[in-house]
Amino acid sequence: MEKSLLRYIWRHTRRQQLFILTIVAASMVPYFLAFDLPKQIINGPIQGGGFESEGATQAYMDFAVTLPWLGTIFQFDGISLDRLETLGALSGVFLLLVIINGLFKYYINTFKGRLGERLLRRIRYQLVDRILRFPPSYLKRVHAAEVSSMVKDEVEPFGGFTGDAFVQPAMLGGQAIAALFFIMVQNFWLGMIAATMVAIQVGIIPKMRHRLIELGRQRQVTARHFAGKVSEIVEGISTIHAFDTSNYERADVSHRLGHIFKIRYDLYQWKFLVKFVNNFLSQLTPFLFYSIGGYLTLRGSLDVGQLIAVINAYKDLPGPLKELIDWDQARQDVQVKYEQVLEEFEAPMLIAPAIHTLAPKSEDKAFSPLAAVNVTIEDQSGARVAEGVSVKFERGETIAIIDNMGSGGEALAEAFGRVVWPVAGKITLQETDLLELPESVSGRAISYSGADSYFFHGTLKDNLLYGLRHAPLSTTTYTGRDATHRRWEMHEARMAGNVDYDLNAEWLDRNTTSVRNGQKDDLKNSLLAALDAVQLTSDIMDLALHSTFDPEVHTDLAARIVDMRHALRSTLAAKGLSHLVVFFEPDRYNIEASVGENLLFGTMRPGVGSENSLLDSDYFYDVLRSASLLEPLFDMGTAIAENLVDIFGSLPEDHPFFQQMITLTADEIDVYEQLLLRFKERPEGVRPNRDELHAMLRLSFNYVELRYRFGLLTPELSEKIVKARDLLHDKLPAHLAGLIERYDPHRYIALASLRENILFGKLSHRIADAGEQIRAVASGVMHEKDLYASFLGVGLEFDIGAGGRRLTLVQRQKLNVARSLIRRSDFYVFNRALPGLDRRVQNEIVKNVVDFLKEQDHDPAIIWVLSNTSLARLFKRVVVFDRGSIADDGTFETLEQESGIFKTLVA
Repeated sequence: MEKSLLRYIWRHTRRQQLFILTIVAASMVPYFLAFDLPKQIINGPIQGGGFESEGATQAYMDFAVTLPWLGTIFQFDGISLDRLETLGALSGVFLLLVIINGLFKYYINTFKGRLGERLLRRIRYQLVDRILRFPPSYLKRVHAAEVSSMVKDEVEPFGGFTGDAFVQPAMLGGQAIAALFFIMVQNFWLGMIAATMVAIQVGIIPKMRHRLIELGRQRQVTARHFAGKVSEIVEGISTIHAFDTSNYERADVSHRLGHIFKIRYDLYQWKFLVKFVNNFLSQLTPFLFYSIGGYLTLRGSLDVGQLIAVINAYKDLPGPLKELIDWDQARQDVQVKYEQVLEEFEAPMLIAPAIHTLAPKSEDKAFSPLAAVNVTIEDQSGARVAEGVSVKFERGETIAIIDNMGSGGEALAEAFGRVVWPVAGKITLQETDLLELPESVSGRAISYSGADSYFFHGTLKDNLLYGLRHAPLSTTTYTGRDATHRRWEMHEARMAGNVDYDLNAEWLDRNTTSVRNGQKDDLKNSLLAALDAVQLTSDIMDLALHSTFDPEVHTDLAARIVDMRHALRSTLAAKGLSHLVVFFEPDRYNIEASVGENLLFGTMRPGVGSENSLLDSDYFYDVLRSASLLEPLFDMGTAIAENLVDIFGSLPEDHPFFQQMITLTADEIDVYEQLLLRFKERPEGVRPNRDELHAMLRLSFNYVELRYRFGLLTPELSEKIVKARDLLHDKLPAHLAGLIERYDPHRYIALASLRENILFGKLSHRIADAGEQIRAVASGVMHEKDLYASFLGVGLEFDIGAGGRRLTLVQRQKLNVARSLIRRSDFYVFNRALPGLDRRVQNEIVKNVVDFLKEQDHDPAIIWVLSNTSLARLFKRVVVFDRGSIADDGTFETLEQESGIFKTLVA
């Protein structure tokens, strides 16, 4: 990238800059004419110049075309107009010039904006491209939040400056020169005064603004570091809470903000000092014009029209002049920022662009061997973690790598995965240096999984299939507006130096899945087999059962789930297990559900405010009054409060009853105790207020008789609640209709989870293993209805959050291994990929993975750096590292008999 921003802009926008400069030059003609016209209007028709006699007229728009040696070749005598007609005609020309100048400005500014946005897009793309080409060692020193802040915010001014880089000084300079020239024509001395003041402003103001630029640079750097600190706090919040360092972080943030405040305050002080000086110099010139110009007018050396024209021209001079000075400051400011960006993005030994060449088709040939040739690897401190390592692995081998002392095995695996680059020696794939091979070869021939692999924000499925998205494999056909938009999108991408790949094209390379039988379901089979191998299927099924989906989008699946709901009920009845579930019936009270659930006979949108919105609604209270339920439910809430205060009022806050029996905290028990005292002290006949009603209805709303057993739910009250259902839903207001979805045994409930839709009822609390029994029966019905894959599909749409944080550590590690297993590679490198799992589960998963990959027809090699050395028996070959060098290399049986180090490690 160019060291100078102006050169960078010129190199990429030369043609457009020359075109717009031509437009700017053309715009100077009407701009200058607009200066002279007011003088003609004032001296001519207004003051009567040329119309001294009665009925006098003047030629309007008279002109002649004269050429050298040929003389006049065309002449137009104009139109004769009287004084009033001339005033109207000249005023019309003035208005026309205003419109023309306005249109010139509109076109120039629009063109500049597009030019600037294109270059901003170009430079942002280039910076991200450079990030993708950073060597691993440099990336480890870069703070992600600071780099993203630079790409997003710090390059923003470059776009605005691009359009102004050459056009602004040309246009503003042209306007200022035109104004000065016009003043000089009217009166030489007034022109000299204006020129002198302009020279003073141009000489003083830019020098004063140098400090502004330095302060701006300091502000940018400190703000970037502050953004990095905030990112660290977010990333390390669990560590902060674990070690009670939140106040230390607050002190750090306060110190940084204080430093930023000092810089910004100094910036404001100096900025307004510069503005004061600039404004003073700008206003000094009109003072000189009024005094000296007025004197010359009184002497008769200058007429009134000329003086007004000079003052009018000068009014247009400070604007361009000030903007020209601002442009110079902006130029210096963006140059400083540009240099700062370059400093961060000028990494040594960038990956060559050819390494990232797009290759839609994977090579069919197998690559082997994978070897380390006298490899030396250093950590970030410069210490050597592997030295002089030479080893060769062939396809079909299963290799366990074990570290005795040091981390040589881990470092070698990272080098195979290109996570680190050797400082000496080389990693070769089929005798070619791995770092010289295109990533379309190395990135597909080798699948690497480490303990710290990253997951992108998106669904489980997106991250599982991430390793299959290499290149667009087909083109998407667009029609109508979509086709027009696509052509525009491609044109703009090329104009900005971006790639024009279609993100909507098919990027999934289904020919590179691990299971490949030439069938349509190869991708599906690879995915399911990989999930089974790492024991992640049950986790995904649990995520699916607790997830929701839109039945309007997945209409077929919603209908099949309703069908399974009825089938499950029939199967339970046939097996004599109907007592396990109390199903929702439109005309019956569900004794396992709460009063609120029975009253709504539906599910409420999850969220903190949903229940409060209902309890605060006037409509809800009107329904309760109409159904004669308001007082009974208030009395029920009061009785519940009395029981809870009696039972829990004297218990400590950490008593387990608070978790087992109620959803209230000890503090809330105190609140209800105060409410009950207030009721007792209140005179008889005083009605409770809305807050008191809300508090008591909340208790009755969540009351389940079979759980709390306070004997408050009578058959009469149950019947009233059932009858109130239709009354509640008949005229439900729009703001509540979006919060509640009524139960319907023949319809999928969008607001309920998949599990709730299948069960359509409540498990019986009286049977201890009801959940296990239902799960077994439901699993059978699910397979019978061929819904297993569909349910997994729902689970795979689970949003895992930023970095996969919505998953547990163990789930992330399993997902990381599964992501590699889906791909078809010649070498699979697992670098302590399952450190968070216990030994038994590790043993099962490692065995599953080895068995799964050995079943594949392409005979891949499996290289696994083990954290549990006893698992080495699952591999045919074992490589033992000691202090960064290979100590032993052989079969498990041979090393177990001959190697002292290995026997010690396994023991």
